[in-house]
Amino acid sequence: MSENEMDNRGSKSVILNNIAVKEQRVDGGLHGISIPCIRYTLKGFERNYQVRILSNSINNQRIFYRTISTYQPEPNRERFINPLWLTGFIDGEGCFHTSIYKNNNKIGWAVKIEFEIRLHVKDKVLLEEIQNYFQVGNIFINSRQGVSFRIQSPKDLAKIIDLLDLYPLRTQKLSDYILFKEVFNLILNKQHLTLSGLHKIVAIKASMNLGLSESLQAAFPDVIPRIRPLANNPSIIDPEWLTGFAAAEGCFFVHIFKSPTHKLKEGVQLEFNLTQHNRDELLMKSLIEFFNCGNLQRSKNACMYRVTNIPDIAEKIMPLFEKYPIYGAKSKDFADFYKVLEMVKLKKHLTKEGLEQIRIIKAGMNTGRSEMST
Repeated sequence: MSENEMDNRGSKSVILNNIAVKEQRVDGGLHGISIPCIRYTLKGFERNYQVRILSNSINNQRIFYRTISTYQPEPNRERFINPLWLTGFIDGEGCFHTSIYKNNNKIGWAVKIEFEIRLHVKDKVLLEEIQNYFQVGNIFINSRQGVSFRIQSPKDLAKIIDLLDLYPLRTQKLSDYILFKEVFNLILNKQHLTLSGLHKIVAIKASMNLGLSESLQAAFPDVIPRIRPLANNPSIIDPEWLTGFAAAEGCFFVHIFKSPTHKLKEGVQLEFNLTQHNRDELLMKSLIEFFNCGNLQRSKNACMYRVTNIPDIAEKIMPLFEKYPIYGAKSKDFADFYKVLEMVKLKKHLTKEGLEQIRIIKAGMNTGRSEMST
């Protein structure tokens, strides 16, 4: 039976300029405002189980006038998953599925629950590390470019529950998790095998993700959707969580734009951003306070935290990712971003040779990076 038949779906949101992204994304979907790019994921991070607050020394550290081209990713470094990092990553990439489909059992219906992280195939190694962390679940190749990590057994799903109860989600995805946990508990108590329990699960599913399919609405017309709990945990309390969240949702862009005021008639702009559904506007606003820079851009269904000021990027954004390094496919984009930042600092972008070098670097970033180069 296919996932469509089982009504196993994630939700999708429209963001700025009518670009659609899944709230629980798949296959490293396209993202970007003026220039779309695949939001690759990080691989690896430092172990640190102590909850920490980003120190003022990081926020106040001034690195703009030092050489930064020496930054290099550390592909051979031993990596350990920090649970706060993983929670941040799940906030961006995790998906909680509840599937209800016809069956030949006594009540005529069956229920299946599943936790999934679906990424671009470039980050298969990251999924293997997450699988190793939980010691459960399976990895599936979905397509030529897609790979997913799935946990389906209720016994194994208990490990996800244990993690997220101890290290709570901070986006509105927390609401879906709370509802998912209710279904999980109903299944543990075998209530999904009764009609009354099934109706409870249908009511819960009606408030999750995209809600009920047309076929389920027709089969359960009298079900009243469960009141969706509101997530009220927007404060960013730990940089490890933020690094994991940025691994899932962050983008490093280099823009080259037409500019009649420049000698070369073209200018260079650097940008770091994070985009979420507008339900998480409070969380996105907290990024401004956390980094003490940036601004929020809003559309009908989404809000974006965006930093383009060069000193802010160099002095406030980069130190976080230096202290909590980025690995894997996105580490290469991050390293290229650093190279361009130094060139801009040295005003090389104002020369024909420098601008051409930046153009070449930009062409190899994000969607321009070949799979073989990872």
